[in-house]
Amino acid sequence: MTMNWIANSLNRKFFFGTAVGLLLSSLVFLLLYIQLYRAELTEERSRSAWQINSLLQTSLENAMLKRDLSGLTEVVLKLGQQQGITTVFITNPIGEIRFASSPELVGKKLPDPYRGRAATTRFVENHQGQDVLRSINPVSNRSPCIECHGPIETNPINGILYVDYDAAPLRNKVQQTTLLLMGAGALIVVLNLTGGWLFIRRYILKPVNHLTQSSEALTQGNLTDRVSLSGHDEFARLGKTFNFMADKLQSKLQEIDEQRQFLQSLVDAIPDGVRIIDQTFNVILTNHAYRNQLALVDETGVGQTCYLIAHDRDKPCPPTLISCPLHEILKKQLPMKVLHRHHRKDGSLLDVEIYAAPMDATIDGERQTLVVESIRDLTQEIKYSQEQRLSELGRLATGVAHEIHNPLASVKLALDATEKALTDCGGCPDHIAGNLRLVDHEIDECIQITGKLLKLGALPSESAELVDINAALHETLSLLNWQAEENHIQILETYAPTLLRVLAAESELRMVALNLAQNAFHAMPVGGELRVSTQIEDAKILIRFKDTGAGILEKDLPYIFDPFFSRRADDAKGTGLGLSISLAIIEKYGGTIEVKSQFSVGSEFTITLPDASQQLGERL
Repeated sequence: MTMNWIANSLNRKFFFGTAVGLLLSSLVFLLLYIQLYRAELTEERSRSAWQINSLLQTSLENAMLKRDLSGLTEVVLKLGQQQGITTVFITNPIGEIRFASSPELVGKKLPDPYRGRAATTRFVENHQGQDVLRSINPVSNRSPCIECHGPIETNPINGILYVDYDAAPLRNKVQQTTLLLMGAGALIVVLNLTGGWLFIRRYILKPVNHLTQSSEALTQGNLTDRVSLSGHDEFARLGKTFNFMADKLQSKLQEIDEQRQFLQSLVDAIPDGVRIIDQTFNVILTNHAYRNQLALVDETGVGQTCYLIAHDRDKPCPPTLISCPLHEILKKQLPMKVLHRHHRKDGSLLDVEIYAAPMDATIDGERQTLVVESIRDLTQEIKYSQEQRLSELGRLATGVAHEIHNPLASVKLALDATEKALTDCGGCPDHIAGNLRLVDHEIDECIQITGKLLKLGALPSESAELVDINAALHETLSLLNWQAEENHIQILETYAPTLLRVLAAESELRMVALNLAQNAFHAMPVGGELRVSTQIEDAKILIRFKDTGAGILEKDLPYIFDPFFSRRADDAKGTGLGLSISLAIIEKYGGTIEVKSQFSVGSEFTITLPDASQQLGERL
């Protein structure tokens, strides 16, 4: 459409420009020609009229000398009847008509009598309103006329002879000639326009059209399109220059695209979320981790405002209520760290830690301060802390296995050998045999404890496994017996009689039980009671940890699962990650954790997990 418009525009410009130029030239030429032609005809008619007038004047002078007024009248009448002559009349020097071919003119006076002495010819309008070519011939005073007209010095003119010729033939001839010239001019204009249009179409519009099509192809992203113009004229050279420019442009754009892809890949490789915000709150760059944090599937978030995409607001966050990195950095020009809660695309919330710093950049020729944000997902931080803790427990359990388990195994072998030797020697007293059996039993207990530690510190497998909930809880709580006795806490276990199994990592579930039990211990600094129970209800396994501790303040309940939130009844400073880790583990396996608490009365945490039997049945 653009190409047609350009071509048509050039056609119109050329056509109208050429047509106007030729028409103006033709009109000027016609006007000049008409004037010259008309003047030539007038001059020629004047010469003819002068010859006739000379003859007429001679006849009139003879008649006037002979005082033959009737003859003079007759001559004027006959002359007025000649073809091409409309009127003949003679006036005196002051313009009174004395003789005329039209009797009604006799005695009238001309409104503008001729005052000159030389003969002349002009186009005028006669007394009937008709255009005529009037030949004016003054009759000079001569010696024979002095007797009647007086001295020549005072009366140089005896009278003036006016002969009016019909101007219609002259006008018709001029019109015919004008029409002929106009037709010839129009033909010349048409021929010039046609030839010029063919020329401009072949040598201008076609190359311009080709150049324009290639330019449009480049603007639409087709960087391989090139111009093919043959010849050595200006357009051919322009085409070669255009192709050279297109090659350079393609090379530069490819280089810029590679640099952009490298930059984006570099940013995407950063494990934390990254976004860059301009001074109008618009996000201008994001990375893969950031898009995953906000659950952006088919969009990058670029071009949207930070308060809309991360906080679900239609206007900037109030800086008095929320610590806005952009607001603070534009004011102080210093890096900062802040905790935010982001709204994900799927409607869920995400706790993040943001480290923001200023960056000076030039955009569209204007120097601006941008804000670069490094956004850390706190749930991932919890995961890393959990993995680190499990790893540390694993190393601890391995150390225990080497330092305790192996020596105990050696002692047990030695004890078995001693008991066998005593038996071979004829037996030993009952109290010595009883002591040996007691030592053997206690060694077995120690070996079992080291086994439990190994299970607690084992790294979770990549795939879920069937976990016996009752056994896992009992073994984990048994590790806390000594701590419970020291703190005057009684652990009461009530398990469902049936086998309860879930699909999960056993070490992670043991970690959850350990976290909840230790939290209950912290809530009972002067002793108390911890009840742990399990049951199955509606294809769900319920695990309850109920203590008689200090309870949780109502205002703190919404935040107890937030990372780094810690309120302990024993006034000790905790990490604030235990409950966050526990919640992340339980949700990982499709479960939930609910809490009920009454200040100074106690708290109850209820874990709900899918029953593995039901899950396996559905899969089958």
